[in-house]
Amino acid sequence: MNAQAATRQVSPPQTPPLPEARPESLGLSPTRLARMSDAFKREIDKGTIPGVTVMVARRGQIGWFEALGRQDPARSAPMTRDSIFRIYSMTKPIVSIGIMQLVEDGYLLLSEPLTKYIPEFADQKVAIENNGKLDLVPLARPITIQDLLRHTSGLTNDTASNGPVQRMYQQSRIRDRSISNAEHAAIVAGMPLVCQPGTEWNYSRSTDILGRIIEVVSGKSLSAYLTERILAPLQMAETAFHTGAENAHRLAEPFANDPWSGEPVKLINMLEKPVYESGGGGLVSTTMDYARFCQMLLNGGTLEGMRIIGRKTLRAMASNHLDPSVKIGGTLLQPGHGFGLGFAVRTHEGMAPFAGSIGQFFWSGMAGTFFWIDPAEELFAVFMSQGPGQREHLRTLLRSLVYAAVE
Repeated sequence: MNAQAATRQVSPPQTPPLPEARPESLGLSPTRLARMSDAFKREIDKGTIPGVTVMVARRGQIGWFEALGRQDPARSAPMTRDSIFRIYSMTKPIVSIGIMQLVEDGYLLLSEPLTKYIPEFADQKVAIENNGKLDLVPLARPITIQDLLRHTSGLTNDTASNGPVQRMYQQSRIRDRSISNAEHAAIVAGMPLVCQPGTEWNYSRSTDILGRIIEVVSGKSLSAYLTERILAPLQMAETAFHTGAENAHRLAEPFANDPWSGEPVKLINMLEKPVYESGGGGLVSTTMDYARFCQMLLNGGTLEGMRIIGRKTLRAMASNHLDPSVKIGGTLLQPGHGFGLGFAVRTHEGMAPFAGSIGQFFWSGMAGTFFWIDPAEELFAVFMSQGPGQREHLRTLLRSLVYAAVE
């Protein structure tokens, strides 16, 4: 090997871009998309958010993709199309696709009990508050794989509320990124449930447990499985549980203190490789990487000739799986919506305080990222930002602005 070859640096893998077209050729109003851009510029100028990326695609092509504001409020570098973001709970749809691949391969059934794969959950009880004390009662039925996918498992998390079970989560090591996925699952298994399985929708650590099931069934780490079966086939070259030091100049960061509450903002270090690979919220990604995942979903499970998930399987995932008797906990599911297997699903044209289509499915991330798929309009949108406290405001704003541009 000559000296020149020995010192040659290998270029990092690149994410192939999706095709772009003029908005008007896709039935999108350039004038109204420009108004969307102006609206986010106003939010940036007001100090609501340091910067954002916005992508709107329709009929297989990108009609609008721009980066606005600063990538990091502590530095002058602008936000770019290839900035890297913590996507937190936008990890969940990817892991849910991974689980459903195992269903398609015959390794899992949705009706099977969680205990078949993680026996530590066999001794769980349901916590019932009684005069300031917790009574622990037996499960009426086991937690199933379907329960985990649709968040009807009875599990909770440390941010859902400040109830007695949530406080147990807060006092545990579930946020410790130095533990393994197996250790994390064992900790969660040691907590009581907040309700009987199948009776309530509660946003929870359910998808983290699904990530551990993927490891148990596949015999691979969660990152290895996701890379092999989803990320590499889709050429999502920059989606992983951390990124390298060579990308430090591309990291999108939040304000040090929330601009509305003044509270300190603490997010995961994207350059730190964790032991715990959170199936519920551990991935980092770029706008184009996630757009490739979205285009695959909009296409019915394929992208550029590569099938990731079956058309009918995806259809089932993007359908409402909540019986009318299921109580909805929290405020994450707006009126007119249900939940499928890894996605929220719009069930009514009206009721929600924003525009949309029946059958639209979506999810978002705690730090401010958001996406949705609208099969009726052949449209998807990806929004990236790092502003936890402003996420709900910006999601609703984005929906209104995008649908105003649909001709």
